[in-house]
Amino acid sequence: MMIKAYAAHEAGAELKPFEYDPGELGAEQVEIDVMYCGLCHSDLSVINDEWALTTYPVVPGHEVVGRISQLGENVSGLQKGDIVGLGWHAGYCGECPSCKGGEQNLCPEPQSTIINHHGGFAEQVRADAESVVKIPDGIDLASAGPLFCGGITVFNPLVQFDVKPTDKVAVIGIGGLGHLALQFLESWGCEVTAFTTSEFKRLEAIELGAHHTLNSRDEEEIAAAAGQFDLIISTVNVKLNWDLYLGTLKPKGRLHFVGATLEPLDINVFSLISAQRQVSGSPVGSPQTIAQMLEFAKLHGIQPVVEEFPLADVNEAIARLKSGKAQYRVVLHVAD
Repeated sequence: MMIKAYAAHEAGAELKPFEYDPGELGAEQVEIDVMYCGLCHSDLSVINDEWALTTYPVVPGHEVVGRISQLGENVSGLQKGDIVGLGWHAGYCGECPSCKGGEQNLCPEPQSTIINHHGGFAEQVRADAESVVKIPDGIDLASAGPLFCGGITVFNPLVQFDVKPTDKVAVIGIGGLGHLALQFLESWGCEVTAFTTSEFKRLEAIELGAHHTLNSRDEEEIAAAAGQFDLIISTVNVKLNWDLYLGTLKPKGRLHFVGATLEPLDINVFSLISAQRQVSGSPVGSPQTIAQMLEFAKLHGIQPVVEEFPLADVNEAIARLKSGKAQYRVVLHVAD
């Protein structure tokens, strides 16, 4: 069979119709008929080869929602017709301590869904069954795709660092990641502050779950919040005055990065030493944590705010994401 998809054939190029032969289905794999696929900034990075990892032609798309149409002979626990999601990883080595310990997201040799592998901007996509997670009834499928990348990226730290409902947590960047972080944190029970850049963003942040806002462009306002937060989650990919934000942490507080800022962090080590503060980062979560996130989202009615485009309009969708005006995630509708 041939899989119909949209692919970029060189760095920065528009996506064009593309067909490829996936070969024989692996014994541990499933094939998914794609229904929806989110569009993420990481897709743009791969299309543009910003990480020097891309091989062309590349089919992006790693926030897949679809229906299983084929099962490899060794697959158990899944059935044809199951509605599932597929995120950043389409497979794991299965042999390393992380994989054996249930932390597959930390596998040193995973198979990315869109690097050296064709992703979900297509009618079908294949992946190892272990990387696929069933979507519980009650989750809105049209908006579920971004949960498998943006959603799990901001949910994972809550589990990893045992965030308490009594914690005071701030979020930097109220966009595709940040708008989900606000929803998760508010439902987790935390007192939530959003660092915003405008009055419009402030009002939106409050609607999404923030209890307080601070102007991220007002250094005096930020400095006045000294010693307030147990955790700050940064979702941005730009350089900020990190020492200023470190100063808003309580003793033993944590500044945690889920946004991939490419510039080195300029941090005064004494700010860490004097109050035993921490700086950390994390990727997406394990399949088990993704399943936990989906149940939590279902229980609390959390869902991404999305703009929907048909797959045939993928280049318009990419332009919308690049404009910075998308509210807040872009999703491609492939099939019902």
